[in-house]
Parts: sequence; structure tokens; C-alpha cells
Amino acid sequence: MNNADKTRGGWSWWYLLFVIQFVVILWPPLYNKIAPTFMGIPFFYWFQMLWVIVSAVFTAVVYLATAD
Repeated sequence: MNNADKTRGGWSWWYLLFVIQFVVILWPPLYNKIAPTFMGIPFFYWFQMLWVIVSAVFTAVVYLATAD
């Protein structure tokens, strides 16, 4: 048979990074404020933009850590 069937599947602790990014973004009271501003942009907006980048990094880390 194929060795890919044996190595694929299963659960890894690396997947908890996905849970972290979803919990942070789906909990608006954490970042629902105006101050501090960054270059005139309220915290509410630049925090979400920052998490777009952080989420991309988390996804790359999980992909590289779980790839065979």
C-alpha cells in the first residue's frame, strides 16, 4: 500500500496555534477600544490588521511543522 496513508492524519499540538488565532479575533472585548492609535489608526483596526499577518505566520509554522 501507500506510505502516505500511515503518515497522514492524526492530531498535533501545533494545531493549537489555529485555536489561538480564532479565539483572539472572535473575542472583540479584547480589542474594542480606540487608544492606542498607530499613525492615526485606532487600535480596533490596526490590531485586526496585525492579526492577519500573525495568522499567516501561524499557518506557515503549522504547515512546516506538520509537513512530512
